[in-house]
This record gives sequence, C-alpha cells and structure tokens, in this order.
Amino acid sequence: MKEDNKQDTTTKHSRWLVAAKFLLWTLALMLVLGCFLLFYTLNQGDLPTFEQLENPQYDEASIIYDAKNRSFGKYYIENREPIKFEELSPNVLTALIATEDERFYDHSGIDVQALVRVGVKSVLLQKGSSGGGSTISQQLAKLLFSRPNLRGANALTRAVKLAEVKFKEWITAVKIERQYTKEEIITMYLNKFEFINGAHGIQAAAETYFDKRQDQLDIHEAATLVGMLKNPSLYNPKRFPEKSMGRRNVVLGQMHKSGIINNEQLDSLREIAINMDDFTRKTQSEGPAPYFRAELTKWLRKLFVEKEINKSDGTPYNIYTDGLKIYTTIDLDYQRVAEEAVTEHMKWNQERYWRAWKYGDPWTYEADDIQKEIRADVFERRVKASDRYLNLRKKHISTVIADIRTNYSKLPLSDNNIKALEEITAKKLSYTDAVEQNRIRSAHVSDYKKLIASDQWTELQRQWQTLVEEYNRVFNTEVEMMVFDYDEGEVKKTMTPRDSVKYHNQHLQAGMLAVDPHTGYIKAWVGGIDHRYFKFDHVTTRRSVGSTIKPFVYTTAISLGGMSPCQTFDDIQYTIAPGDANFDLVGEWSPANANGEFTGNKYNLYHGLLYSKNSITVRLIKEMGNVQVVRELLDNVGIDKDLALADGRLAVPNLPSISLGAVDLTPYEMTGAYTAFANNGTYTEPIFITRIEDKNGRVIYSGIPERRAAINPLYNAVMVDMLRNNVAGKYGMGTKTPVGGKTGTTNDYTDGWFMGISPNLVVGTWTGGDDQWIRFTNLDDGQGYVMARPIFQKFMRKLESDSLANYNHAVDFPEPPQGFYDLVDCDKYKQILPEDEQAARAETNMKRDEFEEAFEGFDELGEEDDFLDIDNLEGDLNTDLEDDLGSELDEGLDELEEDDDEEEK
Repeated sequence: MKEDNKQDTTTKHSRWLVAAKFLLWTLALMLVLGCFLLFYTLNQGDLPTFEQLENPQYDEASIIYDAKNRSFGKYYIENREPIKFEELSPNVLTALIATEDERFYDHSGIDVQALVRVGVKSVLLQKGSSGGGSTISQQLAKLLFSRPNLRGANALTRAVKLAEVKFKEWITAVKIERQYTKEEIITMYLNKFEFINGAHGIQAAAETYFDKRQDQLDIHEAATLVGMLKNPSLYNPKRFPEKSMGRRNVVLGQMHKSGIINNEQLDSLREIAINMDDFTRKTQSEGPAPYFRAELTKWLRKLFVEKEINKSDGTPYNIYTDGLKIYTTIDLDYQRVAEEAVTEHMKWNQERYWRAWKYGDPWTYEADDIQKEIRADVFERRVKASDRYLNLRKKHISTVIADIRTNYSKLPLSDNNIKALEEITAKKLSYTDAVEQNRIRSAHVSDYKKLIASDQWTELQRQWQTLVEEYNRVFNTEVEMMVFDYDEGEVKKTMTPRDSVKYHNQHLQAGMLAVDPHTGYIKAWVGGIDHRYFKFDHVTTRRSVGSTIKPFVYTTAISLGGMSPCQTFDDIQYTIAPGDANFDLVGEWSPANANGEFTGNKYNLYHGLLYSKNSITVRLIKEMGNVQVVRELLDNVGIDKDLALADGRLAVPNLPSISLGAVDLTPYEMTGAYTAFANNGTYTEPIFITRIEDKNGRVIYSGIPERRAAINPLYNAVMVDMLRNNVAGKYGMGTKTPVGGKTGTTNDYTDGWFMGISPNLVVGTWTGGDDQWIRFTNLDDGQGYVMARPIFQKFMRKLESDSLANYNHAVDFPEPPQGFYDLVDCDKYKQILPEDEQAARAETNMKRDEFEEAFEGFDELGEEDDFLDIDNLEGDLNTDLEDDLGSELDEGLDELEEDDDEEEK
C-alpha cells in the first residue's frame, strides 16, 4: 500500500515536472517569439532605415571662407558645422569616452555589463549614483528619431512607452554598430547633438560658448561641453555656471579615473571657474564683412535660380540646410584694415557734422514748403519702419487686417492706404483723387468700396485710432534705449523713439570696395558704418558720381577724339544747343564751373582734370560731337549703357550732362570700371566667389571674371599719368605704393567720392547721407577731397604697415608703351590754384587801369608835348605787365600742386 502511494506520488511529481518543463519551455519559446515579434514590429515602425543610417539627414550650416580659407560666416537654421574624426579635439574625445561610455570600443552597441549594473544598483538597491547604461551608440540612436510626448500620461502608459523607446534605441544602436566604424559613430554623435543656445554640434558649441574652434579647447573647456551631454539645459554654463562647473568636475574625475589626467592636473583644473566672457550667439551683424555677407545671401539665391544649380535629385539647394562651402575672394586682413579706415574717418566726419548742424535743422534747411513736406514724409516713413512701430501695429490692427483678408486676400492696407480711406469716408477725398495721388490703386477701388460699407471697416477704423493714439504717445515719450556710438559701439541714452530715429538718420554713411584689378577679386567690402544699426548696403547703392566720371571723358577724347593731353583750351563758358547733332537736348546746356567763374586762361588736359574744370570737359564733348562714344567706353568697362532704372530712365542717358557726373552708379560699378586704368587698359569684372562646394566636396559653381580690352594701353598710360598727377606733390598721399585717383562732389555736397588706383588694387569710396538733405552746407566741409579721399589714404597706409595683410607695395604700374613720352611732353607740372590765378588776373587788370589813367593824363598835355613816345610807352608797359604776370603765374604754378576738383574749391 505504501509502495503504491509512493509510486503514485512519484508519478505525480514526474507529471508535474514534465508539465513544469513543458510550461517553462513554452514560456521560453513564447518569450523568444514575443521578443522576436516585438523587435520585428518595432523594426517595421518608425525606426531609421539602413538607407537613412547610411546617409543621416540633419541640417548643416553653409560656411563662408575667405581667400585664406578662414571661415567668417554661416547660413543656418541649425548652427551646425560638421567635423571629421581626424579633426576632433583629443580633449573632447577622451572626455567623452571616459564619461559617457568607457567600454565603447568593447561592445556592439549595447553594454550588457552596464545594464546589469543599472539593474542591480539603480533598480534593486536604489543607488542613484550608479551611472547610466546607455552607450554612445544608443545616445546617437536617441537623436535619430523623436521620443513620444508622455506629459500627462499615467504611470502604466509611461512605463510601456519608455520600454518601447528603449527597445527601439537598442535596435537602432545595433544597426548603427553594424553600419559604421566606432570613429564614425563618435563623429556623428558630436555633430548631431544640440548644445542649446543655437549651437548644433561640437564645433558650433565651442564657438558659441568659448569663441574658439573645438580643436582649440582646453581640457576644462572640453569637459564643460562634454558635461552638457547629460542635460544641456540643466548644465548650461551661461545660465547655471555652478551646476555646469559641478558637472564639469565629474567629467574631470572620470578622466582622472581613466588615467587621462593626473592628480595635480585634476586639482588645478577643478579650481578653474567657468568663464562665459566670450559667449556669443552670433547674428549676421556680428563678425567681419557683415554687409558683404548680407549681399552674398541675396546673390546666392539669385545664382541658384538663374544658373539652375540643383542637387542630384533635382531639388534646389538651400543655403541654410545643405552644408555648402562658399569660398570667397574676401581677405579678412584687408577687410579688417578697410573697416578700421572707414570707422576712423567716418567718426571724424560725423563729429564735424554734429558741429555743423548744432543750431540747424537739415529737414527744413533751404527747403520750400513742398520740400519740407517731402522731407517730413520720408522721415515719417523711417519712423514707421522701426521695430517699435511695427510691434505696435501688429498689436493693434494685425488681427482685424487678417480678418479682412479672408474676404479680400490681396487688398493693400498700408498706413497710407488706411489714411486715404479715412479721408474718403470723411468726404475729404474722392476715389479718383486718391488714385491720381497714388494713394490707392484703381484696380482695388471696387474692393475698397465694399470694405468701407462693411462692419470690418468700422472695426479697422476703431483699432486704427487706438494705434494712432498710442503711436503718438509712445514715440514722444522719453525712455532709456541703446543707440549707436562710435566709441562704445552702442550706449544707453534717454530720448524719445522719434528722436532716436532722427539721431540715427543723421549719421553719414560710407561704401568702400577694394578690388584686385588683375583677377577681379574683391578683397574688402564695407557697406556702411555699423550693420547692427544701419542695414542698408552702400556698395550697391546708386548715387550721382560727380567728377569721378571725367577720366572716362578724357580717355575718350584722347583715344578716339585725337586730342593731345598737352592741347590747351580756354576756360570759358561753352554751350551745347538743342539742335546740335547726337544730343538728346530740349534746351541749351551751358554748365558753369563750380564757383560760377571762368578765368579765361588756357588749360591743357592735365590741368583740366586736376582742377576738374567743367568748362574743359564740356569743350571736349563739343569737340567729339556726341556722348555716345563715352557711353560705349563706359559699357566696355562694365557699366551697362542700356540699363533701365526702376523709373524707366537709362542709368547712363544720352545727355552731355553725364560727362559732369549726372549719372547714378554704384561704388561696385565704378570700382570695376577703374580696374581698366590699373590693369593696362583691360577691364576685369569684380567677383567675390571663387567656388562653391556641396557638403561632399563637389564643386557646383566656379567664379570666373569677365575680361575685355577696353582702352588702348598707350592712352591708358596717359590716363594713369594724369590720375597720378592728381595726387602728386605736397598734396600727395604719403604712401609707399604708387597711387593715382580722382575726387568727386555732387550738387549741394550730397555725395563725396574718391576713386583710387594702385598697381595691384583699385579702391572706390563713397560717402554721404541716406537722405540728400543729410549733408554739409559748404564746399570746405562737404567736398570729396575731405569726405572720402582720406579713407583711401588711411586704407593704403594701414595695408602697407600691417604685417598680417602681406601687402606688397614694391610694385609699379606697367612700363608705358612706345610713344608715351612724346604724348605727354608738355609742361604738365605747371599748376596753379584757381584763387591765385584770379588774384594774378586782378592785379594785371589793376595795372592796366593805372596805365589807362596815366595815358589820359598824357593826352591832356597836348600834342605839342611830343617828348613822350606814347606808343612805345604803352608797348613797354604791356610788356612789363605780361612779364610780371607770367613770372607770377609761373611761380604759383611751380609751387602749388592741387588734385582737388574745381567744383570742390
């Protein structure tokens, strides 16, 4: 009986054992199958594919490089500049592995030992300091797909979702390990990670937090950035320096534990405070050549469209995301010197301007009622272009305008439109008058009528009145604000917003371009005095060029008109009549010299260009019979003679007045034109891009300047000699480099120019106010000789003394061709100032008057007093007068050399 019970018990145990084994195997099989199904399901989900892993997609900043391959600007949505593993700082690499994944080179994406440690210590023993279990590969995996938002979810849902996410990370980490080398994984991770404050990737982080490249980071700086990998917001060194320092010291401790640094290094590095003095979130206005970079943006967009430069898949390039490398001709050393020269001289100009207008108002000076109204309107538009006003407008009327656009999607509703509609509503203005005054467009009249008849107009009127009231209150109330200042960059001042607009509007501006005449490479580009406060670029702005156009008139006269540079012409007023052939004149054209006076003396072409005598230039045009030949020469040196401006006018009209500078051109165009003079008569198109590469290094664009022979080298050599004569003698530049140039001043001193040439550099400089009434009121203050010429002089002298610029001043213009010295064999250095010339003539006239009085006295003696030979006396006296005048003129001419324009004296 007992044996049967024992046998039954044994049988039952065996059955339970078999059942248990079966159950365990079943559970194991189900677990394996479940894991397989889970991994399969997750793998079919939103995990990165092998193709995506092969070509990870993330936004890359496009980098701008100078002529010496130094980066000086970026275009980005995410500020990311990828680096290669071999470029990675050893300090960053060792800190990363020691802190984040010390067995990185021993696992295949999942560190089992670390997971066990986390499970035992962190989960079972509740030790929070036991460390994490994620590998660098897993952390990279986290960056390749977004985690779900679990805010508000219950604990069970959170646990399930987090488990799902962790499985996805493991799968992706294994994929990454199979697809990439360890070095590639580290590089991708550091390039992908966002260090906040606009810094994407280790390179951008180093520049943002420490203003240096990542391979220049010190150990403690590298440890700070590696410490941010745990939680960039919490360990942000800018916002939480103490927390960041604590985390940095943990990283340093891990580096010590791994034997990377010794005890002494650890102790000293831990004591270093985190310094954020160099922290910067760079904007486009910061850094070198901001005006150039702003113009480059527009140029690149236009280039890709016009040249149809697209990616291999046919989609257009995006300069903000496609990681282009843009190699420019800008030389940062030339650029630095150019910015210094402009700043120094424009500060001096501005100080003179404030003194000149201390008791005056440029908005009313020499202005009739119509002019005052125009100036007030322009100023009001400037006020309403300010961020402060635009924010007010958005606050009060943006909502109602958005509502109106649901019915009238393209209906213009600017401030001027709304004002016109208010006057129409009040019966002060008709629709016809509003259209004639260009306050509304005829095509929109019907919609405006419907709008005014609706409730939406009532609401818009109400909100508009609120805006007007707040605008008047806010812009006339003094507040503290930051304004531009030459010494400090910007300073805090108390003034009304309206006065701040007036203050900034009264700053004189400048545009400067430096070009190598042989290659066309633009070496420096300065578009204004400070891009933070004055965004408008003046290198590409059209302004009247004044007498800087005259060398092209003289060149045409000599090369095509057959005139000798030694040929003389009378300084008298000349007239070109409407009936004269080849001139599009409707009335007589009889320009005066700048001072309104004519000496009657004879001037050769050297004198005429030196003093910028309008009379001589007009005479040359009369001799040639048309300005078409001048227009053709301008076209040959890069100034499009057929270019039509926005108002329909030709940029270079068929009018003789263009010979005196009545033509609107840009410093960019003028500097390009002058390359012909500095390049033996060959025009070279200014360019600023040598090549553009995609992120894989493939060249997608190469910059090749256009070149053409424009001026016969013989006659070009004559013009170079004339331009050099303009800056010779005691009015020279004091440069080691041979230089020449021409000043220019326009009516009412609104524009001051200087175009300078040297054997290897052409520099164009413009100065003036954004509005034409922002100017000086007299020639002494407002001439190009004073306003613009010193910028060229400062720039050249700074270049010559700057060791980093590596500028070669030991060069000369090409040796003149045969026949040159015969052409210029005239007394070209006999120069006299117009004032001295006038004084000499006045003295001559006075002596002649004295003679005439004496002659009258002799006549009264009677014919019997024949002891005086009157005829001989008059002849002798005239001879004496001529000798006196001649010697006086010779003395003045020999002593005085002046390269300033007659119109500037």
